Amino acid sequence: MMGILENFPLMQAFLTGIVSGFLVSVPVGPINVTIIHEGAERGFRWGILIGAGSVLMETIYCAIGFAGFTDLFITPFARATFQLTSFCLMLYLGQRYLFAKEIKTTSKSAQKIEDKFHPHTAFMTGFVRVLGNPGVLLMWIALSATFIAHDWVDPNWKSKGICIGGVATGAFIWFFFLSYLVTVGHRHLSDRGMLWMTRGAGAGLVAAALVIGFKLIVMLTKRG
Repeated sequence: MMGILENFPLMQAFLTGIVSGFLVSVPVGPINVTIIHEGAERGFRWGILIGAGSVLMETIYCAIGFAGFTDLFITPFARATFQLTSFCLMLYLGQRYLFAKEIKTTSKSAQKIEDKFHPHTAFMTGFVRVLGNPGVLLMWIALSATFIAHDWVDPNWKSKGICIGGVATGAFIWFFFLSYLVTVGHRHLSDRGMLWMTRGAGAGLVAAALVIGFKLIVMLTKRG
């Protein structure tokens, strides 16, 4: 029992990574669209390799995000500031996905990267498409700060590393499920269906924002 309690912070960091990695992968963008279209044509293995490439690059961005947040939360003011920032970020992303009206399949920066590297394999296609999306890095910088500010991840590399592993696991679970759905399950996902997937993820992010906002209010009330 004591061993379980002692390892709870690490379990919490891992679960935080799994949930966040899964949720940020669900909104339909270039990777999901590629898996849906190319995976349906070329098979399950092709879809999984696209997902694996994107997971690797996303994990690298997540690690970079965590690298800058070790000693920034030593004062209550700094912690409260990042908690407020994380609330605004989650609420912004949530409402953006919740009220999305179209599916974005690529971006100008991603297209430039692809034109430069010309990926010829499924794995490199997934890797390069995430590499060409700097918004992913900015998102993980903000999310890593959020996790540490709320004590979901401890500011040491053991806890951070376990969370990063959870992010990779959660993201891969989603891409595995999506690849299976469109290849083995032979389920055709229409633009409308993909849009509803994105909105569902947006609803989840809004719910997370409300939890963060409630905790922030409770913390400020106690200090007041």
